[in-house]
Amino acid sequence: MKKVEFLFDYGSPTCYLAYTQLPALAAKHGAEIVWKPILLGGVHKATGNRSPVEVPAKGVWMLQDLQRFAKRYGVPYKTNPHFPINTLLLMRGAVAMQREGRLLPYSDAIFKAMWVDGLNLGDPQVIGGVLAKAGFDPQALLAATNDEAVKQQLKSETEAAVARGVFGAPVFFVGEAMFFGQDRLDFVAEELAAA
Repeated sequence: MKKVEFLFDYGSPTCYLAYTQLPALAAKHGAEIVWKPILLGGVHKATGNRSPVEVPAKGVWMLQDLQRFAKRYGVPYKTNPHFPINTLLLMRGAVAMQREGRLLPYSDAIFKAMWVDGLNLGDPQVIGGVLAKAGFDPQALLAATNDEAVKQQLKSETEAAVARGVFGAPVFFVGEAMFFGQDRLDFVAEELAAA
């Protein structure tokens, strides 16, 4: 079966937009999505990259562009007033939930809280409320984020991404072909169609 790897971090609005579109794209091309949570802050640190919003003129443009894409995709989107948010806890949670086979419901809840509801997911109490509302046990999940195996897996996935040439997120791999940015989904589709 064809595969498309999706490397993502909840702190990126473009990862959210990609997340809303990728399942339909993959289904259309008979491809399986391989979900790969990474720590975007770790990628930026390792590669010397930084968030586009740290460049004032680019940040203003990007906020407008995100609204354009949300409108094109027909999905809700709100600039998070607490951005940027340290996502270490959230991404460890993703790894923990992936190990339990519950990554997608977790991702649905976290992406919505971050980019639709505009909540401060840098606050563990807010995270706990979001998780409880979504049917998760916040204490158990937060405890899982302290598991050494979970911590190591996130670190390893992030390091492996950097070794493959990743410098930001979202990133998609179809075989060895790498595509950066949610605005490159048409190239992902073309690659899957040719695979």
